Amino acid sequence: MRAICILLLSGLSLWAAAQPSVAPSPLRQHELIRLVRQDCGACHGMTLKGGLGSPLLPESLRETPPASLVATVLHGRPGTPMPAWKSILGEHEVEWIVAQLIQGFPQE
Repeated sequence: MRAICILLLSGLSLWAAAQPSVAPSPLRQHELIRLVRQDCGACHGMTLKGGLGSPLLPESLRETPPASLVATVLHGRPGTPMPAWKSILGEHEVEWIVAQLIQGFPQE
């Protein structure tokens, strides 16, 4: 029973860590979904299953802390094709995107 409680609390902690502190407006959420599907999809695959870039599916992101994913999106990965998006996206928007990716990214 104790092990089950620990697992539940761990899962809840990961879920809470993946939640953005401020959600974008519904209109901006729609724009962000489109941006991820089109712009990120150009490298990560239109279905986010991978391509030039790695897959962006919940099962592929499960082991990566949300803060690390946010940092990757904001600052890119030097020496790779992954660009920094901080000039286009705010941190709260990236937190929202990461939370959606972890949960299973919505369709347009």
